[in-house]
Amino acid sequence: MNFIKKKRSFSIIRKYGFLFTFLVAIGGLFYPKLGLLVLLIMLGLLVTSFFNAKFWCGNICPHGSYFDNIILPMSRNTKIPKFFKNKVFSYGFFIFFLFNLGRKFLDISQYFGTMTFLDKLGSIFSTTYLMVMIVGGLIGLITTPRTWCQICPMGTMEKLSYGFGKLIKFKSPYEKRITISDTSLCKDCGLCYKVCPMQIDVNNNFDEYNQISDINCIKCKTCINNCPMKILSLEKAKI
Repeated sequence: MNFIKKKRSFSIIRKYGFLFTFLVAIGGLFYPKLGLLVLLIMLGLLVTSFFNAKFWCGNICPHGSYFDNIILPMSRNTKIPKFFKNKVFSYGFFIFFLFNLGRKFLDISQYFGTMTFLDKLGSIFSTTYLMVMIVGGLIGLITTPRTWCQICPMGTMEKLSYGFGKLIKFKSPYEKRITISDTSLCKDCGLCYKVCPMQIDVNNNFDEYNQISDINCIKCKTCINNCPMKILSLEKAKI
């Protein structure tokens, strides 16, 4: 399968969001409190994912903007390695991430209540942001830009938040899904799959409502904007 590099930024946030990544990851090295901005990122993705699954990943995430705008042009853009899509691996990595983060929080707890604590807390988040920028970027260059997104701890948090909403049978009035207007018009060209950042086989995964319910869909509209038949859209979830 030959994956195709196509434009993935369809808004100002997606086009320039990577600047936030540089601000926190690099600026945080000189002014650690910038790392505290990551707390707002975490809050934002938890709230949006409860209502609209992984919408944040494809439309707001600063690292997503970095992968799509900076890494994509230089990436080999190959198939995402299978083990990155393995649930055991992704949740195992999430547990490791939480353990490591908790250890760092414990180390700085002695400074709680002081301005030094805020600096050290900010430094934890900024260096983590820098790690994702470097490691995720390198993996993206070798494979495909959104490979990191398969195991991203923030993405796992989104899945858990969305799953909690489903568990309590909360029906979100805001959730939208990729929808095909008429399956008979699809030419099975596979272009939607070839341009999908998450490499979801779109035209072979529609449910009985002609929608994509795959939790990994980031609702980025890349498939919509590249469908030659113009039969894809982002519509309100029917279930």
